[in-house]
Parts: sequence; C-alpha cells; structure tokens
Amino acid sequence: MDYAIGDVQGCFDTLKQLLKKINFNVDSDRLFFLGDVVNRGNKSLETLRFIKSLKENAEMVLGNHDFHLLVCALTSHRPNRKDTFHDILQAPDKNTLLDYLLTRPLLIEHNDVLLVHAGIPPQWDKTTALKRAKQVEKRLQDNRTKDFLGIMYGNEPAKESDCSNEDEICRYTINAMMRIRFCKGDGELEFEHKLNIDRAPIGFKAWFEHENRALNNTDVLFGHWSTLRNINTKHVYPLDHGCVWGEKLSALNLANYETTSILSVEVD
Repeated sequence: MDYAIGDVQGCFDTLKQLLKKINFNVDSDRLFFLGDVVNRGNKSLETLRFIKSLKENAEMVLGNHDFHLLVCALTSHRPNRKDTFHDILQAPDKNTLLDYLLTRPLLIEHNDVLLVHAGIPPQWDKTTALKRAKQVEKRLQDNRTKDFLGIMYGNEPAKESDCSNEDEICRYTINAMMRIRFCKGDGELEFEHKLNIDRAPIGFKAWFEHENRALNNTDVLFGHWSTLRNINTKHVYPLDHGCVWGEKLSALNLANYETTSILSVEVD
C-alpha cells in the first residue's frame, strides 16, 4: 500500500504512532513524505535517519524547512533561533544525511498524481512543472552545490516572466514549489499571508483556486499550508494538518484516498 504523509517537522513520536495506526509494513508498503520532515519539532535527526533507512520504501520531496537545513549546513547562512535541526548539524552522519536531502526531488509523479511540498503555480502544466523541478534538482547535485544554495534565498523575482537567467528561474521554482500559498493567475507569488483562503490579499487567490490553472484536472497532494480549512476544490489534497502545532499528522492512502490521522503526541 502507498501512503502520502504531510509535514512531520521532527515529530518522530507522532510519526511512529501514525505508522502503527495504518499498520505500515516495511516489506510491502511505501511512504511518500510531502516535505518539511525536519525543523520546529524536537526529533529532526531521528526523523530524517528513519526516512533514509527505509530506502526504496520511502520517498520525499524537499520542503522549505529541509531546504533551509541544507542552506544552513552548506553555506555561511546561520540557523535562526526557532530552528531545531542542530541535532543534524552535530551528528556524526551529518554528511550522509545532507547528501540524501540533496538527491531528493522537488516534485514526484506517481500514477498520474503529483506530489509537491507547497504547490504548483497556475500557469504550469505537468510537463513544465516536471522540467522546472528537474532543473533545480540538477543544480543541487552538481559540483557547485554550495554556490547555488548561497544565492537561492529571496522573494524575487516574484513572476517567472521576470526571470532573466537560469539562477532566477531556479529561485522562482524553489519559491513556488516549496513556499507558495497565494498567487496571481500569472504565477506572481505572495509570501506575507499564511491564513486560510478566505483571508487572501487583494488581487491574489490560493494557487489552486485560479480558474485558468493548467492542472485543474490533475490530483495534487501537498503540505506546507497548515491553516487551510474546508477546502472543496476538486483534485486538491492538502495534508499538512498542523502536527508540530499540537494538531494532527495524517496519511492519505493512495489506493482509496482515505485519510488516517493521529493527534500529536509530541512533548515540548
């Protein structure tokens, strides 16, 4: 059985309880993690080690917190006071774990379903989304990874049409797939607003609400947006249910689309 799991964010004890509830069998089941497996929770190291240990029985897309870990580990950028992945930075197997993250995709296509951390801008069809993701993945794995990571932070360009070179296209792609919530129909990104879709800033909509969205008929599974509530958009499946904030961690059965959830058992 295949399951997609929302943002774990270092909540390893809750993850173990969720896997017990779905009767996860390492010999026959596969897990697809929708990014942000580390940070904010207290057990980022245990979580990442466990996911890596599952080998071909687990896959994950990169989330913004996973990407932030890479930037902090491999560039001069320093963690902020809220970051809780210092256990990874000090671990004896740090380099092995970082190498694992560097080879994770931004987007997974699985049986015509797309799995991504935050979302896909409305102007992208499947071919474009996969192409853009591969472009970033290639740069993360070449011999100039550190230089690349060092210039990927920033909110600009906000529109793909404003990109003037490959680095800017990659930055837009990272921001879109790892951080998008609200945007305009042309894919212009907005990062200040993080509440539910009824609190959209003027001129913007949730990325999945645009009528002209190229992927309106494709199932998209994503995390990142823990404040989403009462979403009735077809083919859209948000799975960040706020575990790290004391709410739920959820797994979606990809055979029948049934969701299994468990309340967070993490202790501050």
